[in-house]
Amino acid sequence: MLRSSPALYVPAGVALGGALAGALGYHLVTRAAGGRGDAARTVRRVCLAVTALVVPLLVLGFLAGFEVIDAGPMGTPLLIGGALLLGVLARLMYVRGTGADHPLTGERAALGISVAITVLCSFWAVDGYAQQKGTADAEDLAHHLYRRPAVVVDTSERLHLGWAGVRETLLPDVEQGARFRYRYEGLRLLAHSGGRMFLIPRDWTWETGNGLIVPFDATVRVAFHPG
Repeated sequence: MLRSSPALYVPAGVALGGALAGALGYHLVTRAAGGRGDAARTVRRVCLAVTALVVPLLVLGFLAGFEVIDAGPMGTPLLIGGALLLGVLARLMYVRGTGADHPLTGERAALGISVAITVLCSFWAVDGYAQQKGTADAEDLAHHLYRRPAVVVDTSERLHLGWAGVRETLLPDVEQGARFRYRYEGLRLLAHSGGRMFLIPRDWTWETGNGLIVPFDATVRVAFHPG
């Protein structure tokens, strides 16, 4: 959860910013609702203009969903969810600004379904953003492996790695029955999870990279050094 929390900052900030903008807009409409003349007419026109955008955005969202157009991993949920959200807000502001009848027949069900789909699209968009950010972070890490801690691993059995950049050393038998006999240098710690260490060579590349998983227990001896 701690490693994935940065992926929530931007979506949460956008959602809160959108909520603030919606609240301010609704407040302005509420103030103009009781007035007459140009202000009230402007509110009506803005609401109708926003409503007119709903159908094109929905069409673009469905085209992106069927991969007719390339809108990225977040395009479909943002277009569909954004269109429905704009439609709901425009309808509420129009009712508030004009005093029109509300709700119309079946409108409660339509609003409820629209809100449910918008919430679903929000989770969908956050998932797409998290995947995109994870890929970008992985690419950045692959080009800056020096940021990860260097690791020296001692084992009792030979690992037979044979990886470029990883040096294997036979430890001197100082004591009879010494537990650790082999030392491996040139590794870096990628992650530590579930009682296991995920190690990669210091010159790891996407094309030729290898990975090593070792238990973080008494079967190995590990030393960490600055990257």
